[in-house]
This record gives sequence, structure tokens and C-alpha cells, in this order.
Amino acid sequence: QVKLVESGGGLVQPGGSLRLSCAASGIIFSIYNMGWYRQAPGKQRELVATITSGGTTNYADSVKGRFTISRDNAKNTVYLQMNSLKPEHTAVYYCNAKLIRLGQEYNYWGQGTQVTVSS
Repeated sequence: QVKLVESGGGLVQPGGSLRLSCAASGIIFSIYNMGWYRQAPGKQRELVATITSGGTTNYADSVKGRFTISRDNAKNTVYLQMNSLKPEHTAVYYCNAKLIRLGQEYNYWGQGTQVTVSS
């Protein structure tokens, strides 16, 4: 069974930092593209950052220079370092694992972790 388990969310003041972690099991982690998405109240889920199996990163314009995605294949874990946080970053953050191979799509989601930026 595939499991993605996020951790590291919580309440932080504007300008503060958090590091989210997502531990994966049940997949060959090193060949999956990984990503972080978020969903704020009343809004659709949106892409925050992705990192390919080869280590190529991509970010939403709104978080460039503030957030950093990374992965540790030895630990089957993907991270999101969030600095200079603003209230508009408040959302539930979800971990995603995706693979397309031999005509089959594999797409998995974690349960989400709440990030609240407020003074």
C-alpha cells in the first residue's frame, strides 16, 4: 500500500519559517516525480513546487525565492523549506507522487498538513 505522510505544519508568524516533510512508502521513490500543492479556503488546489526524479525543480511564481523543494532518496522523503512566510501562504499543503510509465499513470496524495501564517 502506498502512503505519503506529511509533517511539519503549524502556526507561524509572518516572516517566519517552516519545513514540511513528506515520507513515502510503498513506491520506488527514486523514480517518482514529487510535488507540493496547497489549498486555501474557498480556492482550488494549486501547485507550489515540484521536483523530478532527476532533481529538476519548478516553483509557482508566488513562492520563488521563498520556498525550496528538495528530496532525499535514501530516506524516501521530500521536503519543502518555507521562508519569509506571509498570511497568503495559509493553506493545507499536500504531498504528491506521480509517475507515468508504460501507458499507466500512478498518482498519489498525502493527507495534508495545515500551515497557518498569522500574528
